[in-house]
Formats: sequence, C-alpha cells, structure tokens
Amino acid sequence: MKKPNPLHQALFRILRPLARLLLRNGIPFGEFSELVKRAYVEAALEDFTDNRRKPTDSRAAVMTGLTRKEVKRQREILAGEDAGSRDVLHTNRASRVVSGWVHDAVFQAKDGEPAMLAFDGPASFSELVKRYSGDMPPRSVLDELLRVGVVSVEGESGRLVLQQRAFVPAGDSEEMLQIFGEDVSDLIATIDHNLVSDESGQPPLFQRTLTYNNIPPEVMERWRRHAAERSQSLLEELDKWLGPHDRDISGQETESVSGEPVRTGVSIFFFEEPAGNGGRGGE
Repeated sequence: MKKPNPLHQALFRILRPLARLLLRNGIPFGEFSELVKRAYVEAALEDFTDNRRKPTDSRAAVMTGLTRKEVKRQREILAGEDAGSRDVLHTNRASRVVSGWVHDAVFQAKDGEPAMLAFDGPASFSELVKRYSGDMPPRSVLDELLRVGVVSVEGESGRLVLQQRAFVPAGDSEEMLQIFGEDVSDLIATIDHNLVSDESGQPPLFQRTLTYNNIPPEVMERWRRHAAERSQSLLEELDKWLGPHDRDISGQETESVSGEPVRTGVSIFFFEEPAGNGGRGGE
C-alpha cells in the first residue's frame, strides 16, 4: 500500500473546513478552482524568481502543471485587476478607530485609559473617526461598534464608552471574511517560513500550539472563559507595547525613517472539536 503523502494529508485537513465555508457561502468548485489557478500562476511569477527576472510563461507552466495558454490567461487577469482591490486591507477601518481610541493621547483620559467621548466636538468620536477612518461617516462606524458591543452609551451623559479594546466582526460579514483571509494567510506564511528557515538561514518565527485531546466536556465552559480572558490580557499587553510604534499613531513621518514599513503581529485563536480516545499534551 502506498504511504500517504504528509503534505497531502495536511492539505486535506486545511481544505476540509475551507470547503464547508465555501459551500455555506455558495462558492462552487469551478469558481474555487479558477482562484487556485490564479494563485498558482501569481506564486510562480512572483515568488520563484532567480533574482534577475521573472519566470516566463513557459517556466510557470512547467512549475504549475498548467498550459502556457492558461498561464497567459491568468497572468492577463492578474495584470488587469486593480492591485489595490486584490491586496488585503490589513486593518479595517473600525479596527483602526478602536486602536486610535486606545493609543492616541488626544482620546485618552488622564490615567491613560480610553476616555468617554462625545459624538461631536473637539476630541470627540467624530474627530476620532475622521483621524483614523478617513471619509467613513462617524454614525456608520458607531452603529457597527454598538452592534458588536465594542462601544456602549453612558446613560446620563450620552457619552460613548469603549467596552472592548478590539473590534471583532461577527458572522460571514465582509469584515469577518477579510479577517479569515488574513489570519489563515499569516499562519500558512509563518509555517512556510519555518519549514525552510534552515535552508534560508533566517531565524524561525514564533509558532506554538497547546493541544489536548481527552478533555472531559464538563471542563469546557470554564476552559473557554479562562482561555479567552488570558488570551485577551496577553494581546492587550502586546498591543500596549507595539501600538505606540505604529506611524499612524505616533505621527512619525514615513519619509524620516529608512526602509519600508513592516506589518507584524501575534495571532491567537481558540479551537474545539470532538476527539477520539486517548490523551496527549502539546507544547
């Protein structure tokens, strides 16, 4: 019997929940297959250069297994797309508003915590949105933050109170699907980096998982609360360190700093599913 390919097994585990999400959102296989072809062609053309020139259509065809005609077709589609629309918007506007509220001294109380804000006026919520969300209507941003419970309205004064230090949209919304794309892409990129770090001579990136597969169900509710509280605390601690260095918050001019800006962060997610017999601890 042929030994299973470890990469195939890993890919199936990735694709299985992805297939569920695609079917729930009405994406048939043909549409997914077209996107996979495009991703293969872009990876071949962009990620496997010889440091002198991009691969030809012929070389990309050999690498991807697609015909030269199909490579050319996908390359033309990629070239015709608006690069800005294809690039991930790494921080959506509501998230930027919340981050500015947390870090910008203009919108902080005397103790350094996020202040209660009036909707209009100096140092108000409207000013916050204008500074960190461009031309988005302040009322639209507020409605969304109220909907997900990130912001509340103080009863007597009517001022706005920041209840959570992060914006997390719910459901299969456009914002949540954007986060889905970012998080999965970041995880796979980190794993890929670590798989070749010895060959590339670059240090591995931090990647750890805690896993047990024989936990009694009666423990789960306490574990969910404990994991969420500790994870949130860690992210807030890291945010306090890194956030003030962001040029949009620090006000530092891009031109005054050498080198391209870096996108970086730490992602934490909780998982839970039925497991078979036996127990195993993970690092």
